[in-house]
Parts: sequence; structure tokens; C-alpha cells
Amino acid sequence: MPKPLGLFQGFGVELEYMIVRSDTLDVYPIADEVLREAAGSYEPEVEFGDMAWNNELALHVIEFKTNGPAPALDGLAGKFQDQVNRVNDILAGYGGRLMPGAMHPWMEPFSQMRLWPHEYNPIYEAYNHIFDCRGHGWSNLQSTHINLPFSTDEEFGRLHAAIRILMPVMPALTAASPVMDNKITGLHDNRLAVYRTNSVKIPSVTGDVIPEPVYTRAEYEGKLLKGIYDDIRPYDPEGILQYEWLNSRGAIARFDRMAIEIRILDIQECPVADLAVCELIILVLRALTDEKWSGLAQQKKWPAGRLGTLLTEISEKGGECLITDPEYLDLFGLSSGPVKAADLWIHLLGTVVISDLSHLKALNTVLNGGTLSARIIKALGTDPGQAKIFGVYEELCSCLSQGNMFRP
Repeated sequence: MPKPLGLFQGFGVELEYMIVRSDTLDVYPIADEVLREAAGSYEPEVEFGDMAWNNELALHVIEFKTNGPAPALDGLAGKFQDQVNRVNDILAGYGGRLMPGAMHPWMEPFSQMRLWPHEYNPIYEAYNHIFDCRGHGWSNLQSTHINLPFSTDEEFGRLHAAIRILMPVMPALTAASPVMDNKITGLHDNRLAVYRTNSVKIPSVTGDVIPEPVYTRAEYEGKLLKGIYDDIRPYDPEGILQYEWLNSRGAIARFDRMAIEIRILDIQECPVADLAVCELIILVLRALTDEKWSGLAQQKKWPAGRLGTLLTEISEKGGECLITDPEYLDLFGLSSGPVKAADLWIHLLGTVVISDLSHLKALNTVLNGGTLSARIIKALGTDPGQAKIFGVYEELCSCLSQGNMFRP
């Protein structure tokens, strides 16, 4: 077994996209056909050297990922764009294309959801039996995942503390789901709103989305995971789901691969945008683990509920949300407030060095023009009809295929 990577010695990135029909932009459940075209049979995963494609629970979603941890983020945007282009080429033969954004704007999940149908999958069947996976919170949400390694309990504690602290303001950078059920809902991050409630039957599965303040493996498994397993056992007597990936918080420890997986991020309009926000988040997390602005003890003390309240506010209002808690701002070296969440990110960007110029340009678009949600809302205007929504999301599909930022 290879030696586990230490803090920030490798980076795993996963990007999820919707498959839609080219003419109507309706969801198109043919991820299995895409993977069959690539692999020659109905496989759940296809590897292409240091990149891979995966199926997801919903048949209209496909995931691209680094095939194991990448040593650096430089160049990854181009590699992900290559995967987008390859799949779009395959989909063209079926009258389909890929759509970015964290939620389909008019998908009707109870009638349009299709589960991955190949080989009996007891995990998918158990999830569907317990939670009914037809709702938005299971079938209509696409995200970007960042996997960051740790090699010791001490490194896990530092990384977990830093991630917990930064999670509430991540939607001010990545919110990309303002439209649901064919209307602007008023929330900037509808994906997080439905994600928060998708396991309401067993609330401990998702918790407050922010993980509890636990900083050793023994504590994590003995307190956080054990509570989830105990709660789901009456519905899952065979133990099919009682593994660490059952935890559905916005960041989860994966001790099976010695990494923490951040899952709170809405996916953006093109890979360069996703890799840009990944780089900024990772650099800020590194500064937090180095105690650049605040000490480890100060970071560790925050309860999940207090951080979760701030996360809810920012996911609803996006970058314009005012952060009024002086203790929270002090974690990042800001002594006065209130501060807009977007301005906090501008402050943080000024303290780190972005290595990739294309990432810096993308971040300037996000921080000066607003999150993708804010830009979509601006493009749609007030009370848009179906034609307007279609036009904006068709433009987003073009942004993805061309690797361009969305600028209304």
C-alpha cells in the first residue's frame, strides 16, 4: 500500500454535468450509452490515464474526475475540458449535449428521474427504498468535489478544522443554482437548500451540513459516524449503507483513502471556472492550517450549528450577504465589519498567490461580476418566461462546450 499523502501533496477533483437534449434542453437519461460508447460495454467507470468518467445515481448525470490525486492543479482545467469535448462529441450522435450549473432549471424529478439501470446495485436500491430518490435533492443537483489528503490524525484535525471554518462562505464563491421548477426562487443556492433536506427521514445523515467539531479518527467514527449508523439501522438491517460515505455532510472524511472530500460546491459554467475556485479555496485552506490569521484552538471551537446558520444565510443571498459576526471575521484577520461575503473572498484572494493566469481571470469574473447564480439572475431579469430561461441555459451549454466564462 502506498504511503498516504500529507497535507496539500495531492488534489482530487470531480465535476458533475447534466446530459440534456440538444433541441429542448430537457434532461436526457443516457449516461449509460455514453459510457458504453467509450468502454464497449455498460461500465460504471471508464479510465483514460490520469482522468476517468463515472456514472452517478441519476442516469442523466455524468462525472469526470482525476484518476487518483493529481500532484498539482496546473493544467487540470484543460484536461477536464478535453473530457467535456469528448463526451459532447459522443452525445452529438444522440442529439444531446452537456449542460453546466448545479440544478436543471425545469426538470420535474418525480416524472423524469431515471436510476442507473445496469447490474444490480444494492446501494442505489437501498437509498431509493429508504429516501425515494426522485426528488430534487437526489436527482437534480450537480456539484464539484475537492478531495484533500492527510497522513496523520494531527493533519486530519488541522484540515477538518480549516474546512469547517471556510465552508459557510464557499457559496459566496460558487452558488450556481438560482432557478428551480422553471422560476427564479429568490435563493442563490437552491442545490444546498434541497441537499439539506434530502435525508429528512433520517436527519443525522446530513446533520447541519457543516460537520461536527471532531478532530481525530476515533472521535469521528465513535461519535459522528456511529450516530448515523445507529439511526439508519432500523431501515437498513443488512448494513448495506453503513459505511463512511453514508455521511452526507458538505464535507466528509474518507479514511478509506485518507482524504477529506468537500462536496458543498455548486458546479460552474466551465472547467476553468471550477479549477479557479478550487485553487482559491485550497490556498485559503492551506493558510488556515498554517494558522496565518487564527490559531488552531480558535478554529476548532466553532459548533456546527453556528457555522450552519451562516452557511444558510450565505447560500440564500450569495456574495451580497453581510457577515456581521466579528468573531467569524477575526478568523480571517478582519477586525471590523460587517463585510459582504464576496468582499471577504476579495480580501482572501489578496493574501494568496494564484499560479494560473486563466484561474485569476476567472476569479476576477466571479468576484467582480458575481457568482454564476448572480450572473444568471442578471441575465434573466425579472419574471422571465420559458423562452428567456431556455436562452440563458442554452448560452451556458455553449460556455461549457467552448470553455468560456458566462458574462451576461
